[in-house]
Amino acid sequence: MDRRQFVRSAASAGLLLPAGLVLADSKKAAKVTPPSPSPAPAAAAKARVIVIGGGMAGATVAKYLRLWGDAVEVTLIERYPRYLSNIMSSLVLTGQRTMSSLSFDYAALQSRYGVKLVVGEVVAVDPVRVQVRLANGSTLSADRIVMAPGIGFDAVPGLDDVNRMPHAWQAGAQTTLLASQLAAMPSNGVAVLTIPKAPYRCPPGPYERACLIADGLKVNKPRAKLIVLDANPDFVTEIDNFSKAFYGLHAKAIEYRPNSVISSVDTRQMVVYASTGAVQANVVNLIPQQRAGALVAGLATANGGRFVPVDVLSYACLDPAATRVHVIGDAAATTQPKAGHIANQEAKVCADALARIFGGGQPDPAPVTNSACYSTITRSQASWLTAVFQYDPVSKSMKPVPASVAASVGWQADNFDQMNTWFKALMADSFA
Repeated sequence: MDRRQFVRSAASAGLLLPAGLVLADSKKAAKVTPPSPSPAPAAAAKARVIVIGGGMAGATVAKYLRLWGDAVEVTLIERYPRYLSNIMSSLVLTGQRTMSSLSFDYAALQSRYGVKLVVGEVVAVDPVRVQVRLANGSTLSADRIVMAPGIGFDAVPGLDDVNRMPHAWQAGAQTTLLASQLAAMPSNGVAVLTIPKAPYRCPPGPYERACLIADGLKVNKPRAKLIVLDANPDFVTEIDNFSKAFYGLHAKAIEYRPNSVISSVDTRQMVVYASTGAVQANVVNLIPQQRAGALVAGLATANGGRFVPVDVLSYACLDPAATRVHVIGDAAATTQPKAGHIANQEAKVCADALARIFGGGQPDPAPVTNSACYSTITRSQASWLTAVFQYDPVSKSMKPVPASVAASVGWQADNFDQMNTWFKALMADSFA
């Protein structure tokens, strides 16, 4: 499949169109099937690529390298045999989703596309030799390495027991733990949700989680309260919708405190110390400030040393000592939001660029990506936000196309239903 075919296919799947257009034809999006895989190469591989990390970015780049690459051998290294989606995971807190409904394996990547899966932990990457060393002592070599390590968290002074104040910002055990803590909270209890300074994973995520929690409290614990401590001066995204939700719809359940930078916590007394004052609570959803995953820490020189600067034409590292290492997803420093949909898009641009490079060409000089997401404002209604990004050769960055930036006016039940269609199509595009 060449790039033009990719654009047509992705658009039909609802992965490139502005949300307003996606919503108009959700049935069509639901019927989309993944493109046919390329046949396994009969001859020796033209190039070898190691992909580290099997999340949205890593799984997608592995799949599309096999689809678009001419006899490219792809080895995907992932610590766990299954991926747990962060997208939709806040619905676990309200009992509307189970963790099993967010679980995806790599069987299709192996059987349909010929991706080699290694379940193990990478302990070292040599960007010069283009080698990867695993915890079991084995070493793998390649022509290129694509790293999708996700996010790491800053240490929070006083946080000596993460289970007392779970972040639940990486889906898994902490998600179910936070759900149980909220369920066990006294009927007149206080919960705290902290929001780190941007950039962080999924800009609307903390706000929509707050809305979901508040909506649940209003029904199950009407005397309880959620205090949102936001390190940012205002809502990072969807300002109109979240303002109306926080100050209107959920005003009795949510107390919003912007410019609340966390300095420390006391896990024994369940106290959060912020620049706006100390807060004691029964439940604390502490989401720390974020940075690129530890594996790429040595390459993270952007955003005050938090994320990895890359050439967005190929997502190759800008560090001259690591030009054959590519970083995609939340760990990369770009002008695009850190979200699962964008991770999927970045992965495709990277896969296309590598396929061109292996074929003796150059990356596409004008890549286009799309960011689309839904935000749960209640347990049955959602809003949406979308933007198309296009490469700007002057700034060498991805810039939003002004006419493409759009958001829903308010929220409705139809959006909630279409959110599930979008999620199903997106996960199929990455894992099926």
